[in-house]
Amino acid sequence: MPRTAVPYTPLVPNNHLTDVAGTTVDSTLVTNGVVINDADPEHTLIRVTNTHSSAHSVTVKAGTSSAAWMAGQGDLVQPVALTSGVEWLGPFTSARFQQPGTKLYVDFASGHTGAITVFKLPRAL
Repeated sequence: MPRTAVPYTPLVPNNHLTDVAGTTVDSTLVTNGVVINDADPEHTLIRVTNTHSSAHSVTVKAGTSSAAWMAGQGDLVQPVALTSGVEWLGPFTSARFQQPGTKLYVDFASGHTGAITVFKLPRAL
């Protein structure tokens, strides 16, 4: 099955952003992972929560595109604490994480529940 697309939530310069719920991490996302389309890795922050009774890891996959010349450094694997864990990941280096077609891939450990929210940093203030 294809990865589930997770949209960007833009951060607004010189303004505010009311907290957003994000995309629920369910068994489909755990099985297939997510894709961030039209990714701008250097301006991307990912917030992952974990509501499960065990800690789980989230993985930002190393790139496979020709632009990902640093992909040999491997995936970024970050544990997320149990029950009420929250982790922020990024910004990222295109040279390590960019997938073909300007995408980023994120995977979840088996049993993970919670939410993922993808934020886009403004280019300039």
